[in-house]
Amino acid sequence: MFFFASLAWNFGLGMTWLAVPLYAHTQGLSNAEIGVLFAAPVLAQAPLNLVGGAYTDRIGGRRIMLGSCWATVAAGVWFMFAQGFWMLLLGQLTLILSRAAFWPATWAMATELPGERGVQLGRLNAVTNTGQIVGTALCGFLLAVLGFKATFAALALIGLLAFFAGLGTRPVPPRERRATGALAVYWPLLRHRIIRYSMLCAYLSALPFSLSISFFPLLLTSFDYSEGSSGLLLALRAVGSIAANLLVARFVRSGPQTLWPVVCGVIVAASIGFLPAWNHAVPIALCLLLVGAGSAAMTLYFQITISEASRPEERGSALALGGLGWSLSHFSTPLIMGVLADRYGLVTGFYVLGALALAFALAIAWARRWAFRAA
Repeated sequence: MFFFASLAWNFGLGMTWLAVPLYAHTQGLSNAEIGVLFAAPVLAQAPLNLVGGAYTDRIGGRRIMLGSCWATVAAGVWFMFAQGFWMLLLGQLTLILSRAAFWPATWAMATELPGERGVQLGRLNAVTNTGQIVGTALCGFLLAVLGFKATFAALALIGLLAFFAGLGTRPVPPRERRATGALAVYWPLLRHRIIRYSMLCAYLSALPFSLSISFFPLLLTSFDYSEGSSGLLLALRAVGSIAANLLVARFVRSGPQTLWPVVCGVIVAASIGFLPAWNHAVPIALCLLLVGAGSAAMTLYFQITISEASRPEERGSALALGGLGWSLSHFSTPLIMGVLADRYGLVTGFYVLGALALAFALAIAWARRWAFRAA
C-alpha cells in the first residue's frame, strides 16, 4: 500500500502541474505574477521541509505522509472557489505544505524497505512519476470536458484516496536518537561536505520539475497546443523519468569517480535549452523525454549519496536537506523565468535557463571531487 499511496498522491500532484498555471492564466495573471505564484510559496516550503524531515525521524514517516494527503484535499477544495492572485497564492501554499511533508517522509520510508536501497528508491521514483504522468495526461482531458471546478474537485478526491491507501502502510517505529531539539540535527549535517554537494545536485535535478509546474504548459500554449495535447506532451517528462528509474536504479553509484551527475546535468541543460527551438511535436517530445530521464537519474544519485552519507536515525533530516535544494530550485527557477519571459519572451527565457543548468552541471563536475576528498 505504500507504493499505491505514493501513486495516488502523485496523481494529484500531476494534475496541479497543468491545472494551476492554466487556471492562473485564465484569471488574467501576467507571466511575472505566475512566476511569483510558483516561487513565493517555496519560501515557506524550505523551513517546512526541514521540520518535516526532523519529525519524520521523531514520529515516523507514515504520520507525516498521512497529514500531507489531507493538505492536498484542502488545496483541491480551495481552488474550486479561488479567484484572483491572493486566493491562488494561498492554494499554492497549501500544496507546498503537502509537498514539503510528503517527499522527505516517503524517501525516508523507502530506505527502510527490504532489499537494495537504490532499487527501492528507483521503484518509489518510478511510481511517483507514473502517478504524475497519468495525472497530467488525464487532467488535460478533464479540463477540456469538465472545466476547472470539477477538475479541482477530482484533486480533492484523489488526496482522500491517497490518505486511505496510506492507512494501509506498515508503521516503522522511529529510531532512538539523542534528546535534542527537533531542528538541532541540521547543523552537524550541514557541516558535512557530501550533504552540501548533494544539495547542489538536488537543485539541478529539480529545475525541470520547477519549469514543468509553471512555464512548460505556457510554452506549449504559446505554440497553440490544446489542453489535451499539452497534457500528453508534459506527461512525456514523467515517462522519461519512469524509464530512467526502472532501468538505471541498479547502476547508479555515488563517489568521486562516477560521472553520473555530470552527464545527467548536461542532458538536462541541453533538453531545456533546445526545447523551444522547434515548434514541432517530435523534437518537443524528445526534449521532454530526455529532461525527464536526466533529472530522474540525478534525483536517484543525490538520494543514494545522502542515504549513504547519513546515519539511519538522522536520514529523514538528511534527505530533507536534499529537499531544501529542491525548494531553492522551486523558488528561484519560476521567479527568474517569469521576469525573463515578461521582458524577453518565453523562448529566450528557456535558452537562458538552459545555460544556467549547464553552469550548474559544470559546478557539479568540480564539486564532486572536493566533496568526497573531504569526507
